Amino acid sequence: MNHFTTAYSTDQDDQSLIEQAIKGNRNALENLLKKHQPYIYNIAWKMVQMPDDAQDITQEVMVKVITNLSKFRGESEFRTWLYRIVTNHFLQMKKQKRETLVNEDFDAFTERLTGLPDVEITLIEIEEKAVEIREMNMACMSGMLLCLTREQRLVYILGSLFNADHTVGADILGISKGNFRVRLSRAKKDLFNFMNNQCGLVNKSNPCRCHKKVTAVVENQILDSKNLLFNREEYASFQNYIGDSPENLSDLMEEKVLALHSQLPYNDTFDKKEFLNDFISDERVISLLNLN
Repeated sequence: MNHFTTAYSTDQDDQSLIEQAIKGNRNALENLLKKHQPYIYNIAWKMVQMPDDAQDITQEVMVKVITNLSKFRGESEFRTWLYRIVTNHFLQMKKQKRETLVNEDFDAFTERLTGLPDVEITLIEIEEKAVEIREMNMACMSGMLLCLTREQRLVYILGSLFNADHTVGADILGISKGNFRVRLSRAKKDLFNFMNNQCGLVNKSNPCRCHKKVTAVVENQILDSKNLLFNREEYASFQNYIGDSPENLSDLMEEKVLALHSQLPYNDTFDKKEFLNDFISDERVISLLNLN
């Protein structure tokens, strides 16, 4: 189920859950957060790259949501109201670890990739290192997102990875539909220009190949094959979880770039861990809504 599509159905209406949560119903609050939390977390993950940072941000956002829950008046859909809080938090939060360490544009990113030595490996070695090569591929694409400005990154995540249409995207960001389209187009163009000029997955004439770089990143401990961040069996992909790409994508090459980014992992197992239970049991959360 994609909360960013124009309409979606649930077992229980948001408004009903909100009314019960405000009255202190713990189960209602848990169901409300469980419904929206995976999207908050996965946006955060793509915004800052590191899972631990994304978890901290998710908790900060959910505290803001429940703190302001009684202010929701139903003048817009709850998801629009909620994701405005989410996007405002992402745009205003302090720089996270990877943002601080990377702090680069596409030119600097190109220089960093070029600085990694190419090591030719055999076809057998490519098969043996398939997991690490896939991890490098995903890490590289995730790093590309950090080369976008935060605003571009957020628009791209909402409009391309989550398939938010222009109406929903514009409502969430508080801008016109035309403005949303322009910002999304620029973000896609910047990613396309970089990948078309550098990435061998998009343009086979480019020299950059993940299998040539994987030896260097493993030896320099940039990639830990025993602690993968992206290429894990329990993760779905955006393409599998969110669905088909929008029909109004610009051209074939940009579709190819998006198709690659849609393979980035989507962690739909996160809300099944102890995080949500711990959050609901937090004394701050209990006191905010007088949960019972």
